[in-house]
Amino acid sequence: MAWNTIESDPAVFSEMLERLGVRGVEVAELWGLDESAFESLGGTDNIKGLYFLFKWQKDKRTSHAVTTDAPEGVFFAKQTISNACGTLALLHVLLNRPEIDVGTALADYKAFAADLPPDLRGDLLGSCDPIRVTHNLFARPEPFEAEERAARDDDDVYHFIAYTQVGDKLFELDGLKPAPIQFGGWG
Repeated sequence: MAWNTIESDPAVFSEMLERLGVRGVEVAELWGLDESAFESLGGTDNIKGLYFLFKWQKDKRTSHAVTTDAPEGVFFAKQTISNACGTLALLHVLLNRPEIDVGTALADYKAFAADLPPDLRGDLLGSCDPIRVTHNLFARPEPFEAEERAARDDDDVYHFIAYTQVGDKLFELDGLKPAPIQFGGWG
């Protein structure tokens, strides 16, 4: 039940979401975070969340309190499976925005996982065949069979993190952290 590495391409993510049954959502690439970048996508009202691909580093921030519980009304799953951070980042945005039609597969996953703690939500995602199979349809072609192993400190490892509004608050949703980080008000 492996999850393959997929391309970090907005068109790939848009196609994956369409195959999962998500309606009315498109993933687009931003080349900046200034007002003109958002205007090119129809303005900030049209943007449901942001996700960023970072070179992973051990987090040294201490300025934000991190708890082990997700705040009321925030859907958050821990990343307990390898190669799923991009898909998980997208799900963190989609499943926290009730105005988005997420389709049957994602709605069923969210409903089943709603009362579980974040680590079990991550485990459940790992065994959710409709999501895993769709994710794996977009696997990067690998010339050799990749050996699955834990990353070492000297590896170049990249990781997706999502940011979205829940209610009137802005949250960072990083599946490698124990819980979401609240940054304050939106807008």
